[in-house]
Amino acid sequence: MDKRALAQALMDCGCIKVGHYKLTSGGFSPYYIDLRMVPSFPQLFREVVRAYLILLRKERVEFERVLGVPTAGIPLGVLVAHELGKPFLYLRMESKTHGTERLLEGELREGERVLLVDDVATTGGSLKRAVQVVRGEGGRVEAAAVLVDREQGAKELLKREGVKLLSVMTAREIFQELYTCKKITEKEYGEIMGYIEGRENV
Repeated sequence: MDKRALAQALMDCGCIKVGHYKLTSGGFSPYYIDLRMVPSFPQLFREVVRAYLILLRKERVEFERVLGVPTAGIPLGVLVAHELGKPFLYLRMESKTHGTERLLEGELREGERVLLVDDVATTGGSLKRAVQVVRGEGGRVEAAAVLVDREQGAKELLKREGVKLLSVMTAREIFQELYTCKKITEKEYGEIMGYIEGRENV
């Protein structure tokens, strides 16, 4: 499935919405991407995981373990790790108050390289937190893979941490494809592109 078909499939399944949405940062966006719905559509789920695998082969990323960033990155990371035959780790949203009280679940050995997997990168805060946790446990992080980069600072933030952000698609590419295949109107396209370009210049 190419980028155009994938963008269309995501919109058809309700994973991409156009409108007026409040973000966790408190701001507003003319679109919303919710990839937590992807596992509810088995064929789409397979295609999304396949897109990650193609990206990783293309970029020739080397790593020993895969870590899923909560929450949407966990099911994606599980299948990516399974397909590659790599051990899987995941982060908790907050540390347990019993047992080991760890944020990181799974075995990680000193010096091992860990690939972070998440669904969407926005400002990069969740990914940076994952980098810090892994490094705090003795692991190394050189790359993070997402399906969509919203182009709102994550790439630059991670670069400062010495981590390369890899994305299957950018928000710009998604909406260019959706406009080309008439899934969104010219007005919606203009508003979204203006928003993306405006965020780049913030």
